[in-house]
Amino acid sequence: MLVAWMRRFASLLFLFPVLQVSAGDASLVTSSVTYCSEPDALLIQQFDVVYFQQNTSIWFNISAASVQPNVSVSANILLNAYGIHYVNYTLNLCSLFNGALCPLPTYNFTGSDSIPLPPSLGVSHKIPGIVFQVPDLEAYVQLTLLDVTTGKLKACVQATLSNGWSTHQVAVEWATGALALLALLSAIWYSPSPEALSPHRLFDLFYLFQWAASTALLDLNYSSVYIAFATNLSWALGLFQASATSPIQISINNMRHLTGGNMANAIAGSAVALVNRKLSPYNAAVALFSSFQPSSFVTETLLALGNISKRDSTFAGSISEIEGPGTVQTVTSTSSNVLQAGVPIYVGYSGIATANAFMTIFFVALMVLAILLATLAVGYGLVVLFGRRRNSATLMHFRELYPQFAYAWLLRVCLIGTTPVSIFALYQWTLRDSWLSILLSAMLLLGVLGYALFSIFHVVRCAIRATPYTLFTQPKMITAYGPLFAQYRSERYFTSIPFLGAIVTKAIFIAFAHANGEVQVIAILIIECAIFAYLVAIKPHRTRGGDVLATYLALTRVVCTGLLIAFVENLKVAAIPRVVIGLVIVVIISVAVIVMFFNTIVNLGFIKIPARFQRRKPSTSDASALEKGKHEEDLAGRPRNPTPEMNVPLDPNINQPYPESPSEITSEESAYSEESGSTTLGSLLPRRWSLQPSAGSHSRRTSQSQYSSTNASSPRHSHPPSPLHPQSSHSRHPTIDEHEPIAF
Repeated sequence: MLVAWMRRFASLLFLFPVLQVSAGDASLVTSSVTYCSEPDALLIQQFDVVYFQQNTSIWFNISAASVQPNVSVSANILLNAYGIHYVNYTLNLCSLFNGALCPLPTYNFTGSDSIPLPPSLGVSHKIPGIVFQVPDLEAYVQLTLLDVTTGKLKACVQATLSNGWSTHQVAVEWATGALALLALLSAIWYSPSPEALSPHRLFDLFYLFQWAASTALLDLNYSSVYIAFATNLSWALGLFQASATSPIQISINNMRHLTGGNMANAIAGSAVALVNRKLSPYNAAVALFSSFQPSSFVTETLLALGNISKRDSTFAGSISEIEGPGTVQTVTSTSSNVLQAGVPIYVGYSGIATANAFMTIFFVALMVLAILLATLAVGYGLVVLFGRRRNSATLMHFRELYPQFAYAWLLRVCLIGTTPVSIFALYQWTLRDSWLSILLSAMLLLGVLGYALFSIFHVVRCAIRATPYTLFTQPKMITAYGPLFAQYRSERYFTSIPFLGAIVTKAIFIAFAHANGEVQVIAILIIECAIFAYLVAIKPHRTRGGDVLATYLALTRVVCTGLLIAFVENLKVAAIPRVVIGLVIVVIISVAVIVMFFNTIVNLGFIKIPARFQRRKPSTSDASALEKGKHEEDLAGRPRNPTPEMNVPLDPNINQPYPESPSEITSEESAYSEESGSTTLGSLLPRRWSLQPSAGSHSRRTSQSQYSSTNASSPRHSHPPSPLHPQSSHSRHPTIDEHEPIAF
């Protein structure tokens, strides 16, 4: 009941449509059929069996043939669910049907029928109801035929079972794709504003999808329910659902085989059939042949199957129509087509061959690049057209910054593509399949990482040569390179560097440690913990909400990566606990997706958030406010004085240096006080002091008249009237950009 409850809870959290299976249609079907030994005495072309719980009937569509004469066999029937052998019976077929099956007849059987099982069997009471409700059932049936004389294995067939429930749903793919499209439209609309958060949240959303999908790429024994869920997000990695007959996949196969590739292509059927038998849904099952007497349940079921009406079945005495196993694959411990844990199983579930994974992403990247360039070209044409017609200053300004705007969008696409390109390009190197695939993978990887590193180099160089505040004050700089630093505080402009380094480092472990799941999960957990600690300690974002969101997503990655340890094969965690842990991870990721959905709505302006979560509380000093990345116009009542972040160019006629020659200063300009024995000439006093009467012999009126009489050479009033220097005692103090201090 716990598994069923968590499944329903995960569905509610994900806000996706319910699975298209009702309680009245509860059934068990064979989802895949394979040979577990080389076909010898029995050949199978089709083996479809469905059990309906409502009327306890069986429907089948079987095409098989017995090809060896004079063979007497015993049959072992094994039912395995979640690593537990619920049924394991050995039957001597010579004792059934008055010896009609001994020796085994040689004929071709092709039949389809529906058989109601006798109520006396009590099948509905012997099959637990949870079997029809748990998603991605991990169960299979194995039929083994042994020669009763020699004990030699004559045939072995395995068929996996499914109840129709699964965490992989097309509706989930479309829902997540729609959310990504909504975030993309929001990012496009707000991208002309350097301070907008929507363009940055686009990367956060895609990275969440890509990270969730990449967690299923490790060499771990995942539960089937988690693998199925992770394939919902395969599109975020550029792996769209395909088939063996897809034109793109056929083209990739031909290209690989013409350039030295010899790895297997994708199969037409389900990839579950090729999964390593030590992994889910087989769970390291080994048939234990025990000599049990057939129970009444098994015997009566076989007798019921023997009463098939021949008018609905076709029997052929020739086996010429079945010359081989056809589409039924042979999977043994020595087979080369076995799908191992990690990338092979994941891409296989998407209908893509392991060797075709990178080339699929390569073609998707070319399509995205073409769409981006075409969109930017059309956008530039529209800006030029409307700018000429309306003669708008805003459009003219946007036209001047359009090259930087296009550069920024290309940079965003590169950052989004860093995760899939890094993982699958590096993984392609380990396959050593096609030299052309390896060459293209190196070119694409260098192109993506090179573009990102080139942009980071420009940002760091500008920050070092000037100040980090310069990045935010130069329009071209923040427009072109804003995706790297605009969402962070000025002194934390480099935060994108450790994030990008973490992405590439995780890709290296996924690709080159693909045969060691323990190393992969431990290394990735350390990286995620380091990123989480960095966010908690540094708090790099400009807003409090940005720090909270980033910390929450980092904590989600840490928790889910830690739970992946239960999937390490050497720990030998039982199948049912692994299913529960997989459902827990599904719920956690689903909650994160919902959070990002509401964040996207907030960034669109549909929902208002409290002001205390929008900006950090400014400090009382200008310096602390600037350090927190806030512009002065955000501080009520603060004048916009020239600062390193809000600098205003001065008139060259106004910004004149002081005379350095002592001969240019006459005795009349001295404001020496004999009573005090001191002088205040050249001192930059605070405003409130300059408005107070002097305690000595100089009154405020006398001081003003004195400075007025020496206006030609006085340092304090040597400037002509201007907006920056009004002729009033209430004028602001000169800044360092206007005056140089006088050495006493």
